[in-house]
Amino acid sequence: MSDKNQQAGGSFRDKLTTVNEQGKRVWVYPKKPKGKLYNYRRIVASVLLLFFFAAPFIKYKGDPILLLNIIERKFIIFGVIFWPQDFHLIVLSIISLVVFIILFTVIFGRLFCGWVCPQTIFMEFVFRQIEYLIEGDFNKQKKLARQEWNFEKIWKKTLKHLVFYTIAFIVANTFLAYLIGIDQLKLLVTDGPFEHTVSFIAIVAFSGAFYFIFAFFREQVCTIACPYGRLQGVLLDEKSVVVAYDYKRGEPKGRYNPNEDRAEAAKGDCIDCNSCVQVCPTNIDIRNGTQLECINCTACIDACNTVMDRVKLPRGLIRYDSEKGISERTKTIFTPRAIAYSAFLTALLILVGTLFTLRTDFETNIFRQRGTLFQEYGENSYSNIYQFEIVNKTRQTHKVEVKLLEPEGEIVTMGEPMVIEKGEVKSGNFLAVLDKNRLSSSNTKLKLAVYSDGKQIDTYEVTFVGPNALDKQ
Repeated sequence: MSDKNQQAGGSFRDKLTTVNEQGKRVWVYPKKPKGKLYNYRRIVASVLLLFFFAAPFIKYKGDPILLLNIIERKFIIFGVIFWPQDFHLIVLSIISLVVFIILFTVIFGRLFCGWVCPQTIFMEFVFRQIEYLIEGDFNKQKKLARQEWNFEKIWKKTLKHLVFYTIAFIVANTFLAYLIGIDQLKLLVTDGPFEHTVSFIAIVAFSGAFYFIFAFFREQVCTIACPYGRLQGVLLDEKSVVVAYDYKRGEPKGRYNPNEDRAEAAKGDCIDCNSCVQVCPTNIDIRNGTQLECINCTACIDACNTVMDRVKLPRGLIRYDSEKGISERTKTIFTPRAIAYSAFLTALLILVGTLFTLRTDFETNIFRQRGTLFQEYGENSYSNIYQFEIVNKTRQTHKVEVKLLEPEGEIVTMGEPMVIEKGEVKSGNFLAVLDKNRLSSSNTKLKLAVYSDGKQIDTYEVTFVGPNALDKQ
């Protein structure tokens, strides 16, 4: 908590707001927020939820646009297929995303948590909305919690938790569709749970865990379980833009009296209505400064602006700003640390973009068969045996062959011509045959070309081992 805010009227707090003096859980009943920022967040959440539930059904050239098949190490990111050989690109992309989030936290605080974090979106715009619909706003929820177990309480609580688990089950199946594909999920569903007992038990267990998080654990995820929330104490500084209370303008707090001049009465603009506390989903008082539990959801900004409009005082008593911006009335976003993160992120994005650009549809490896020497092939030629491996990263089946470009010679395929399916890794063997008279040393460089359906897709250089000059004489 900010020392300046504490001196301005806040009280020091050394425990979580959701834990009482006896160490027991304090249940949070936030008031349903309203306001411009909340409406913007609702739009963002609706778009993300729509994409989450719709993406498994959207296909591009027969494949889903998003697939995260960890078991087979097959990933599809917006229609681009990545196989195990491209795993380094996935790792670099994840690192870039982490650095991007860190950079944004340094500059804009926990903007990610308040606007796009799945925990916040599902809690505030799915499960909390159902709770408001069934049990009512925060006062009705508190009253329902305090009353005896009568018919009203039983049916409302039962209905709410049934709906909660149903949503959790749907989300679990949607998440599974991202792992195995929607077609495989449909097969699991149509075959029934007894045909896929292990998968069904796993889905039920995952649904139960998801249900527990949003029905009971709730805001504790952000304050106890989420490592990102813990990191903000390290990442934030006085220039980071966060949801902040303007203590210089708001203090000292005082109840609103329409018949007095607040300046003459030595009162700040804060009328101590506690509206910002009532709407907070983590039960904090933003007037005590930046706190661990704050997820920058902006509910307190909307609540405060509504009150300021009602009492005819300027908006922005609670707003997006930095500690330095409030104390010095300046706005400085880019600090040396933020610039350093930006430079690193830019370099990382250039590297990832370059690797994506250089990524080919095929990946080939050719090497001479280990433990073998040259052999005579007919009366006037020598041969070496080679092994080759090829990865087909495309969506089509291809016929692959190897040809010798330099020097003049012959390639003899061993076995049937190679036909490789999409995403398949295949290996085979072939002989490289050279005329004895063309061998001037024991090691001759061969330039090979790999063709797919008659089109050259790669070139490769290998060594041809033959007898030395003395042996040939």
